[in-house]
Amino acid sequence: MTRRIPGLNAAAATDFAVLKPFDPRGAAAPDGLLVSRWIAKLPLWVPLAMAGVILAWPFTALAQNFTYTDAFETLLRWMPFLLTSGFLFNVLISFFAMLIGTALGAVLGLGQISVHPSIRWFSWFITQTFRNSPWLVLLFIVLLAFPFEIEIGSVVIPIPDWMKAVVGLSLPIMANISEIVRGAVISVPTAQWEASESLAFSRTQTLWRIILPQCFKRMIPPWMNWYAILTMATPLCSLLGVEELLTLTRQAMEGADNHPELLVPFYTFALLVFFLYCYPIARLTIRLERKFAVKL
Repeated sequence: MTRRIPGLNAAAATDFAVLKPFDPRGAAAPDGLLVSRWIAKLPLWVPLAMAGVILAWPFTALAQNFTYTDAFETLLRWMPFLLTSGFLFNVLISFFAMLIGTALGAVLGLGQISVHPSIRWFSWFITQTFRNSPWLVLLFIVLLAFPFEIEIGSVVIPIPDWMKAVVGLSLPIMANISEIVRGAVISVPTAQWEASESLAFSRTQTLWRIILPQCFKRMIPPWMNWYAILTMATPLCSLLGVEELLTLTRQAMEGADNHPELLVPFYTFALLVFFLYCYPIARLTIRLERKFAVKL
């Protein structure tokens, strides 16, 4: 049964002014789940219907030497290769970039709430630097800064391009995860810090045993939101020559003599693959946000 609060969801019992609780979803507050919320609100039939229209439209064209039927047959031949050798690398890049970015971002986020000013300032500076830098610029910097191989004595360790892409994408993710950790810790009421101090808990004990366990649930939805954003940003790696879905798509069309009829089927297939991967993540993000929402 919903609790009735006078002045909020029931008639006021007195004529005194009532201060309503702060609404974190108000117009002035940024929406941290904007991308996932937008994707999740799309009914599944909408992108599928759009894809159907895009795929059906070429068949209205006049027959040529290389028809759209031939283009779709070419796509079917290349489809297993594009999925196993192309999109699989997009998933691997997003997974490892998220793993590295989460680990480093957690350290930076805790550094931003440190009691030591030097650590707090350094963590804030690194966070703001990579949080406000273009992802593509970071990718090019990492590509030019990292060597192609490392020699340790007589051992030569090659560094593939996809590993450079992982490092480049993990930097902005690290900065945004840092802000998620900092915001989650600050969102815990200060009374819990004071209560822990009254029980002779050290700051470290309070942070690890009381504060962070409460923050974990709050951090899951925005963390998943950033993973969806990261996955959709992995095609940027094609500009570095990484053999992911978009790069192999171009190579496949070149292998089929670059017929214009190949553009719509191949790029629509790439669009659908990313959508079918990110759409469930967006739906789950919204569901977890509602489940773990802080009840005022």
